[in-house]
Amino acid sequence: MTPALDTVALDFRLLDEFQREFPLVPAPFKAIAVTLQTTERAVLESLARLTATGAVSRVGAVFRPGTVGASTLAALAAPGDELDAVAQVVGAYPEVSHNYERENAWNLWFVASACDAGRLDAVLSAIEARTGKRVLRLPLVEEYHIDLGFRLAGSTGGRVPAAPRLLRPAPALLTARERMLVEALQPGLPLATRPYAALGEACGLSEEAVIATLARWQASGTVRRFGVVVRHRELGFAANAMAVWDVPDGAVAEAGMRLAREPRVTLAYRRARSLPQWPYNLYCMVHGREREEVAATVTAAARGAGLGARPHAVLFSRRRFKQTGARTAREEAAWTPSIA
Repeated sequence: MTPALDTVALDFRLLDEFQREFPLVPAPFKAIAVTLQTTERAVLESLARLTATGAVSRVGAVFRPGTVGASTLAALAAPGDELDAVAQVVGAYPEVSHNYERENAWNLWFVASACDAGRLDAVLSAIEARTGKRVLRLPLVEEYHIDLGFRLAGSTGGRVPAAPRLLRPAPALLTARERMLVEALQPGLPLATRPYAALGEACGLSEEAVIATLARWQASGTVRRFGVVVRHRELGFAANAMAVWDVPDGAVAEAGMRLAREPRVTLAYRRARSLPQWPYNLYCMVHGREREEVAATVTAAARGAGLGARPHAVLFSRRRFKQTGARTAREEAAWTPSIA
């Protein structure tokens, strides 16, 4: 008989092996327990503990940008003595899911999502009004590889093998019930023995319909990944860098696809410029434990993509102010945060 996993081994296997291809069966945590030769209770307790400590953000769906609602990467420049207060204002909006300080004059970077483009613009305009800072809007134009579900062994994350693909944002056609399911999924899958049944009760769908819908969304690409969503900083991946280049529009797709083939590049995509302040249109992310190794990876990836002579910048993360799942509910905010 195979000995039972100890707590540390169970935690690691849940974090490392179940970031994708999460079981779409009525009792998924029981199915995982069978795979790991442990109990359903042990799996649920481990995920609850990892969530409480911050290593796990949620268990659930990662939707492809532009398929449900509208989203954008955004940035603003805040003097050092104002940064904490400005970050607090930005992070207080539920539409803001990620909020980071990066090494650049444009030092506060965040991702905002909303039910539609009008609501997204209203949120960004409100942030400008409350902070007194211009917000750069940098929406996604093309993606070549976007997947933070990488394996955790080693000093830099190892990509699960996948061929780069050029994709452009395209909205999914959702029924009213399906949109309710999207919203019910945003906080994450309930840590319960029948989580899909619980989701169905929240949006008027049967357990079978929830499972079938999730399977269809994964097959169509509306859901890029379904599984354990980890917070990499809590797992030791703190030396993370966003590299950006100014590439002629006619050459950016080829360069982006070459970047995406680098195994240690976790994100590669094209975004709109925001001239004259921000001329860059090609982005990649590298996550790692050591700054020097991440910097070397960026240099090697740029060389391999033929970007060595292009204007560029490398923005290492300094602090994380917020990291949650995206929120695209249609309800309007009844308040506006202010700087204390």
